[in-house]
Amino acid sequence: MSERQRLFIGGEWTEPDAGHYEVVNPATEEVVGLAPEASRAQVHAAASAAREAFGSWSRTEPEERAAILDRAAAVLRRDFEQHADLACAESGATAGTARGMQVAVAVARFHRYAKGALEPVEAGLPPQINEAGPMGRAGVVGALALRRPVGVVTCITSYNNPWANPAGKVAPALAMGNTVVVKPAPQDPLSVYGMAAALEEAGVPPGVVNVVSGRDVAVGEAAVESPDVDMVSFTGSTAVGQRIGEVCGRGMKRQLMELGGKGAAIVFDDADLDAAVAGIGTTFSFYSGQICTAPTRVIVQRGVYERLLEKLTAYIGYLKIGDPREKGTIVGPVISAAHRDRIESYVELGRKEGARVVAGGERPTGPGLDKGFYVAPTLLADCTNDMRVVREEIFGPVVVVVPFDAASPEEAEEKALALADDSDFGLIDYVWSGDVARGFRVARRLRAGGVGVNTIARNMEAPFGGFKKSGVGRDVGSYALHAYSELQSIVWPG
Repeated sequence: MSERQRLFIGGEWTEPDAGHYEVVNPATEEVVGLAPEASRAQVHAAASAAREAFGSWSRTEPEERAAILDRAAAVLRRDFEQHADLACAESGATAGTARGMQVAVAVARFHRYAKGALEPVEAGLPPQINEAGPMGRAGVVGALALRRPVGVVTCITSYNNPWANPAGKVAPALAMGNTVVVKPAPQDPLSVYGMAAALEEAGVPPGVVNVVSGRDVAVGEAAVESPDVDMVSFTGSTAVGQRIGEVCGRGMKRQLMELGGKGAAIVFDDADLDAAVAGIGTTFSFYSGQICTAPTRVIVQRGVYERLLEKLTAYIGYLKIGDPREKGTIVGPVISAAHRDRIESYVELGRKEGARVVAGGERPTGPGLDKGFYVAPTLLADCTNDMRVVREEIFGPVVVVVPFDAASPEEAEEKALALADDSDFGLIDYVWSGDVARGFRVARRLRAGGVGVNTIARNMEAPFGGFKKSGVGRDVGSYALHAYSELQSIVWPG
């Protein structure tokens, strides 16, 4: 029998009221472990423990919080291989991704926010000279702006990265003096319990970090609605984010929402097509397309349309699909059979809508693929902006391509912008052009939280978040510290 994980509430490893459920390896369909199913009462107990711990934790010296976060990073690094193996097993990420983009990023984020705990939280403002009036005599009034912790933060994390995503919430929240209740994604929660164990070993006081899991939606609902919770930080679908936002609105809870995306990748006819294909092609491979920042919606000028399709098709041909643990595997499985079926239904929908399947479109077959939730990297061409496959987030290794015609460079920019912004989403877009000035000109007009010009790379100190239905708020770098804090002003007579 696989190991039975327990909940982490108030510094105690606690048996779940509702039993356990199986966490399944998406590549082998074998049981990785047994995750705890919390009751609503246990979730409320976790929030209560976080509330009780908040007063003392929020008053700790920044140096103490920094030391704990640094020690947690060291513990995670010590057990790096064990954590990477678990991440690979429960999320289906390739071994290289589990190591380099999951556990390694988590370690880096704990170190980053150990430094963040020491960043200044007070800023003096210019004194104001007040004339005599109804408010009193003339005088000079000084002012100080302070960032204070919000309180108890519920962190609801995504399944596509069970290490980097929760670390990106927990570490800055703790650095600012908040306490947390973490509700991991039900598909791969075991890694998050490993993070909690590392924080416990690093000396985090009881109640400062709590982890509760479960497949029942009541678990997440309780973590949001608890009267002890002051803020909800959520990464996931727009539909779920909207429901969370409604609950937060009733209680005036603060929100940080990183929601869906349908990243537009504008490719002008002067672009370096090899560079564009290398960027767009990551949708087929990186997390098997299960990433909200992927350039899944290609908007390409007609003059280079066919050449781009040829190059993307060739790119797919080099991708090895299979067991994520094996050397050379580029495309692993998606998270579940249900999600595989959902992606395949979108591909079929695209066919019915008139899209041309240039590559993929069928379930992959071959040695080792008789089990596991594999989806073939798929390229849909001849798409138009009114198709659902263009407008909705598929969250899989599927790229849709929308061509456009233009009689002049100026018209090309206007048409590309109109197509890109004709979307409910606005997380990260991309522009490929041989004219860098043009790339920046178009980027500044796009309604997106981030824009990559001739790159899919990210600067991990730059603010991250979305316009429109892609989210509320910004995190990453020092912006995460701001997200998990409230501004307070103190004034006094000079």
